[in-house]
Amino acid sequence: MGKKITDKVTWVGKIDWELKYFHGNEYSTKKGSSYNSYLIKDKKTVLIDTVWQPFDKEFVSRLKQEINLKDIDYIVMNHNEIDHSGALPELMREIPNTPIYCTANGAKILKGHYHQEWNYVTVKTGDTLVIGDSTLTFIEAPMLHWPDTMFTYMSGENILFSNDAFGQHYATESLYNDTADTAELFAEATKYYANILTPFSKMVIKKIEEVLSFNLPVSMICPSHGVLWKDNPTQIVEQYLTWAKDYQENQITIIYDTMWNATRKMAEAIALGIEQADPMVKVKIMNSSKEDKNDIITEIFKSKAILVGAPTVNNGYLYSLGGLLEMVKGLKFKKKSATAFGSYGWSGEAVKQISDSLKEAGFTVSDEGLRLLWVPDESGLEACIEFGKKIITTI
Repeated sequence: MGKKITDKVTWVGKIDWELKYFHGNEYSTKKGSSYNSYLIKDKKTVLIDTVWQPFDKEFVSRLKQEINLKDIDYIVMNHNEIDHSGALPELMREIPNTPIYCTANGAKILKGHYHQEWNYVTVKTGDTLVIGDSTLTFIEAPMLHWPDTMFTYMSGENILFSNDAFGQHYATESLYNDTADTAELFAEATKYYANILTPFSKMVIKKIEEVLSFNLPVSMICPSHGVLWKDNPTQIVEQYLTWAKDYQENQITIIYDTMWNATRKMAEAIALGIEQADPMVKVKIMNSSKEDKNDIITEIFKSKAILVGAPTVNNGYLYSLGGLLEMVKGLKFKKKSATAFGSYGWSGEAVKQISDSLKEAGFTVSDEGLRLLWVPDESGLEACIEFGKKIITTI
């Protein structure tokens, strides 16, 4: 059954407690997720977004418990990635002529996914749809986080249906932010922004400032994943503006992989040197072959500087760092420092290669890094400690 969130709006989505990975295996979802869909009943009836394809039959079946499908006057698709549009084919088999409101890019993407000539009605920022006492206003939000994305604002109820913006991959039975575990919620919201929206931060700022300029009253923000922001809903908007402005905390993260623990020992000694030079800085050490890659990305997002270490193997560095550095390059972090380090036996190219990759990813790399031959002895560990102290003076 759906859950009424106002007299006119019912949540008809799906909570996915078992979800562990998303975007293929690119994003870990240790706390599950939800696919939020909303049914509006005014003089006209509107469905906003659907759910992921594995739940399409369940979604349509449950929707039939709420309403005769033929009574749905309009479908609004704010964004057409498979997790939001996946149930559309099953639904459209029942109501094939129902108008689908989306952006022009949204129509292209739906055609590209499902190869159907449905009744597309393309909209742009400022277009409206009067549904009775309330009016829906559409606001294009390209690259938050796909080219087709838009928001839908419902007057009267003062709800912003924001799709992926302001969401989290977080399953909670209660639906609302004020009844969720606050620590978990904001940890997942931070991870979501860091891993998905970071490359589009300039557009996040521009779009939020545009929406704020409309001076729309907002009683609730209803994203497509995770909680509905009901208590102080604009707190997540303010947080996005903070995150979008080259976010960093007083944190340094050391990321490494190791074969026989020489590079691990270097990482730990460097951390000791950082702590000795600045006891107030938060230092985190993460093994890239053992830690969740999205958790590492989140810690990079929070850091003002990172150190990346690996031994040299086959004239290069270990593959767990290769994949991570490729992800980091795509996320386009700004105003962060980075340095490389590592052990080697005979050729020793890894440190320079890592430094080059960090530069290519947009980090400020002002040090050639630290290389140590074989396993560090006492003098080698002392060199690492001094290297850590030096890091504090260069960031």
